[in-house]
Amino acid sequence: NEPMAAGPLSVSSNASTNNDGILIGDKLYSEVCLTIDSSLVPEERLCPTPSMLDGLDANTETDLRILGCELLQSAGILLRLPQVALATGQVLFHRFFYSKSFVKHSFEIVAMACVNLASKIEEAPRRIRDVINVFHHLRQLRSKNDQLHLPKPG
Repeated sequence: NEPMAAGPLSVSSNASTNNDGILIGDKLYSEVCLTIDSSLVPEERLCPTPSMLDGLDANTETDLRILGCELLQSAGILLRLPQVALATGQVLFHRFFYSKSFVKHSFEIVAMACVNLASKIEEAPRRIRDVINVFHHLRQLRSKNDQLHLPKPG
């Protein structure tokens, strides 16, 4: 048995390292540098958003963002997630829709994925089955409320 490589990254036998980064196959991968500049969404991606380019008006997009965050919050409460995990999920949700369109992606499925990923990032993981069940329950509640508000026929 050979000892594991020291450091956070273990490199396979077909990869080599040098001062410029890690060579895996024929690609050179360098270190990741996180700064406040690289963590913010650049202004050119804020307007127009991919949803706007697909014909969605700004007010509808804002409403979908709010609805998605409310859905994330409700699901997180039912899953008993810490608030920091919910905030992380909401950030992931917003960042996703600054690079993808609401027209092409279901905000409910993206919200579900964000809850799942955020729970793992914040070290409060939940089973995927539980996440799916909670979102299904919330959808049933919404459809029941919609039926209550419809005018009665006749």
